[in-house]
Amino acid sequence: MRAAPSAPSAPGPPELTYVYAVTPPAPSVRRLLPGLTGVGGRPVTLLHAPGGDPGPVALVVSDVPRREWDEDALRARFEDLHWLEDAARRHHAVIEALAAHTTVLPLRLATLYEGHAGALDVLRAQGQEFATRLARLSGHTEYGVKVYVRPTAPVDVTAPPDAGAPAEAPGAAGPGRAYLRARRSQRQAHEDHYRQARLAAERLAAVAGRFAVERVGHPLQSGPLTADSPGENVLNDACLVPDAEVDAFTSALEGAVRDLPGVLLEVTGPWAPYSFAAAPPPPPAG
Repeated sequence: MRAAPSAPSAPGPPELTYVYAVTPPAPSVRRLLPGLTGVGGRPVTLLHAPGGDPGPVALVVSDVPRREWDEDALRARFEDLHWLEDAARRHHAVIEALAAHTTVLPLRLATLYEGHAGALDVLRAQGQEFATRLARLSGHTEYGVKVYVRPTAPVDVTAPPDAGAPAEAPGAAGPGRAYLRARRSQRQAHEDHYRQARLAAERLAAVAGRFAVERVGHPLQSGPLTADSPGENVLNDACLVPDAEVDAFTSALEGAVRDLPGVLLEVTGPWAPYSFAAAPPPPPAG
């Protein structure tokens, strides 16, 4: 007796659409995407307006399981530092690969919409704004500019002057006077380094004004993550620089602090323009 066919299982909830970035729908992007792996090991594809004309911009996306990426799941997963590190690394890897081949407008980690339809709604509503921003970024690259105050040499405080010891004779070069002189010298060096840091900030702002089309200041780096830093971070800027001006820009930065030994300049990049991307639009209602 043949068993009756089982009833088809009910379809699961539709997947969410994870958006990495906005790019032009260029052939170079289409050729690149099949070799990329996105968050959660998902394939990366290009999503653009349907029809023969894709328009000036497209979204780089992955389809991700709702049960792993909806609001409740993310609330728990963002507490898992290993998961968060892996997701951020994969997100960044996709954007960096794109930036090596085309102009890219990066979006934030975990930018999610209700399937392709929800993402296309955003693309239709914000397409012109995205296109304007991509045109602004074309031919430009982000560079980080950081300034650190170099630490001063520590004073040997292992043997401070004994308060009960006999007073030193005037003019005597005893340990008490040597200790006080060392402390005074350290304080003066510390103040001089901060004076140099203020001067460095003024000079670097002038250099950015000459070469960068945009500049933003980020929060200063502090706390446990700066344990290996070369000093106190007193400037943490990002500059959007025309590609043709990069060599002149970096040379001018280095020249601006060459006579300031109390500070250390760190220039990082090239980066995808994270600091100059428009804020991602809110997801559509529902």
